[in-house]
Amino acid sequence: MGSRKHVEEIKILRGKVSYNIRKYRKQKKYTQEELAEIADISYDFMRRIESSEGECGFSVFTLYKIALALNVSMDKLVEIELKEQVDSN
Repeated sequence: MGSRKHVEEIKILRGKVSYNIRKYRKQKKYTQEELAEIADISYDFMRRIESSEGECGFSVFTLYKIALALNVSMDKLVEIELKEQVDSN
């Protein structure tokens, strides 16, 4: 099992992916139900993927189907703004 830091990093990544999916879905003016239908996944699964906690795990293939449905590249869905770490020493 991963360290506490690893678990927290996964939670942050999932949350960011969920946020990005929601952002691009809203730009396309799709409902969750419409996106689920286009991506060929269940509405309930789509709802869980977009949950604010980002707790739902999903495969790379599912991410690919969502990216196709939104007409965006997969890297846009996993894009995370990297913050510079400043050494306080």
